[in-house]
Amino acid sequence: MGKISVERQHLDRLLADSASTYGAPYQQAFGELAAARRGRPVAEILPLLRRAAEEARLGFTAADLREQAQAISTGEPYVLRVTVA
Repeated sequence: MGKISVERQHLDRLLADSASTYGAPYQQAFGELAAARRGRPVAEILPLLRRAAEEARLGFTAADLREQAQAISTGEPYVLRVTVA
């Protein structure tokens, strides 16, 4: 299980919200990658997740991104614990 701390005013970087003006919420990018890349190697998924996290300006650790890539690869659920600052 991963964890991240996000400032309240930046929740739209993480969560898909149709009312937000932010262009690339990570939740949406993760979902799209999970749908398109299930069963693919972690090494193929990891740079795509890293780019999505960078575009959303979220500070995931390398270990969190690797866990997420592994979950996408295997089709297992991934739980992310979010702390709002």
